[in-house]
Amino acid sequence: MSTPRGGRRKPARHEPTRRNDRAQQGRGGTGGAPSRGGQRSGQEGSSSKRQPKVDVHVPDGIRLQKVLASAGVASRRACEELIADGRVSVDGHVVTELGVRVDPLKQAIEVDGMRIHMDDSKVTVVLNKPWGVVSTMALQDSEGRPTVAEYVYNRSERFFHVGRLDTDSEGLLLLTNDGEMANRLTHPSYEVEKRYLVQVDGRITQAASRKLLAGITLDDGPAALDSYRFIDFDGKESQVEVTLHEGRNRIVRRMFEHVGFPVTRLVRTQFGPIRLDTIRPGSTRVLSNTEVGQLLALVGL
Repeated sequence: MSTPRGGRRKPARHEPTRRNDRAQQGRGGTGGAPSRGGQRSGQEGSSSKRQPKVDVHVPDGIRLQKVLASAGVASRRACEELIADGRVSVDGHVVTELGVRVDPLKQAIEVDGMRIHMDDSKVTVVLNKPWGVVSTMALQDSEGRPTVAEYVYNRSERFFHVGRLDTDSEGLLLLTNDGEMANRLTHPSYEVEKRYLVQVDGRITQAASRKLLAGITLDDGPAALDSYRFIDFDGKESQVEVTLHEGRNRIVRRMFEHVGFPVTRLVRTQFGPIRLDTIRPGSTRVLSNTEVGQLLALVGL
């Protein structure tokens, strides 16, 4: 990462090495939503339609397809297809009729098992935290350093930062006014995965990567990477990508220092399902209802 701060270099194509499966090549998985035909064909689908239906209709509510479209799930027409295909449920019951009206603030609405977030009073923002900015919601730092609060000071919500990034670290930091979600996302029991770009001096060795994946013992207990991918060595510095679900203080820096490669630059690029993507340093983006729903589902909310 010899590029200027905030810039990106095109990564070399190296597959990640995962702990407990170092022979694995690529990430695998099929991905994608199931086809409509596969869900509605056969006698099984016909018999399920004959089962007694639970009435989730709210006469003075909002049409279900409009609720889904407003939440950013898809266009109104595409949402109608999702309903007709039996991929939408309300309060745990599949709805296939387009005339159903619902109360999105009182009823649990899911698409393909994913909860749709509809509470507009709860806001979550992703910030690309620049280097040198302190992870605190106080507008003034005791040492006069800039804080993350300065990037959302013009909003009326009272935000919490979800976890923290060290002052000398950069990248994705979530800010939210949903205290329960913030607490769960940072609680060790939920093991939310984080992804980082790590830069170290010199050419990092395979022996070091093996130790990081197998697990090492730090002053406050054992630690191990979930995955490791070598990206580049420019003759002076190495750049690697790692994932882990740990959230202890300066855990990535301490792990690399333990194997003899102190970190010279650290950028978080992903937190759970949320990616940094093209957000520039110092810029923010409000998460969509669908993205917030993914975070809520991740921690059982």
